Amino acid sequence: MTDTAAAAPDFDVAIVGAGPVGLALANWLLRDTDWRIALFDARDADAAARDPRALALSHGSRVLLEAIGGWPARATPITHIHVSQRGHFGQTHIRREDYGIPALGHVVQYGDLSAALNAALAAQMQRYPNRLTRYDHTPVERVEQLPRADGSVAPARVRALRDGRHPLAVETAIVIQAEGGLFDDTRRQAAGSRYLHHARRRDYGQTAIVAHVRCATPLEGWAWERFTTEGPLALLPQHDAHGPGYALVWCCAPDEARRRVGLPDAAFLAELGAAFGDRMGHFTQAGPRHTFALGLQAQRAPVDRRVVAIGNAAQTIHPVAGQGFNLGLRDAFELARTLRDAVTPAALARFARERAFDRAVTIGLTDLLPRAFAVPGRPFGHLRGIALTLLECVPPLKHGLARQMMFGQRN
Repeated sequence: MTDTAAAAPDFDVAIVGAGPVGLALANWLLRDTDWRIALFDARDADAAARDPRALALSHGSRVLLEAIGGWPARATPITHIHVSQRGHFGQTHIRREDYGIPALGHVVQYGDLSAALNAALAAQMQRYPNRLTRYDHTPVERVEQLPRADGSVAPARVRALRDGRHPLAVETAIVIQAEGGLFDDTRRQAAGSRYLHHARRRDYGQTAIVAHVRCATPLEGWAWERFTTEGPLALLPQHDAHGPGYALVWCCAPDEARRRVGLPDAAFLAELGAAFGDRMGHFTQAGPRHTFALGLQAQRAPVDRRVVAIGNAAQTIHPVAGQGFNLGLRDAFELARTLRDAVTPAALARFARERAFDRAVTIGLTDLLPRAFAVPGRPFGHLRGIALTLLECVPPLKHGLARQMMFGQRN
């Protein structure tokens, strides 16, 4: 059901952004509904397939992706997660056998996941022809929401540039913003979305160094989260054609990140070893290093009339515990379920209410952890050590945290 029968729009649903979250949503909607769908992306269809970034996918995300045929062929399992803090006692060890599952999660390349979801969508488009129109290499300039004389809102109008040059305008019952990151001030005003002015924001004063590294004695399936007063240091197992390796996410002060990225490989690996320890021997190799600034940007209510934001468009969170993509995928899955019967502002409002708790828990946890573990001083280190030890020794606490990381809060 739509509420736009007086002037039927060109589409029922417009998805802005064909990253993994947008592609997963398009797959679910095409499979489970009869809506006419437009999928916009500023890039070419195969551009994301070349992206080498690592993503941590929870077991719950794997279940969702396998159901639509979007699971990539290459994925490195995580069977153990070890959490500790540098220079203090206390640790927590999460094991996959405690939950009766093959892996707690997997590490995949962004490009591999995008390619798998694109292939799944192509198969769906053959099965359900003429229901989804792709607008690749078509950046969206703005979304217009115009009131009617009776106070209701007319179908949203998406204005874009086809092939980056030719103006295009389509009308749609709802718009789903799934493009990574949040609108800046200019785009918020252009979109006419009042809710985007009420974002929760925090600058962590940290920069993440990301790279692929190798060590002398890797432990199969082990992921490591080591907290330091600089910020978290994560090593996630990620194999490639040359053998075992790790995706590194090293959070530190911006000046330190710039300095470390500029170091020769040997010096960089020595500093990494000093920060992480010798649990896997010394580090032997580092791939290209990249950095990105860390901050929290989260919409308090990611819906305004006929526009809804999901994934990184709704919340950009700290990479601690690898929850960003998993939260976004749950957004997409729950939105697809909500839209089975209606594409109306009321349906979007219901989606926002039903997602509020999972978003609040995940955003709150990933906001608290890096700040709590960054407080300097031995007394605070002891308190954190007690907390990690308590988590390890009280199974209900540990299992509750693990299940939140794997599945989130679902209705």
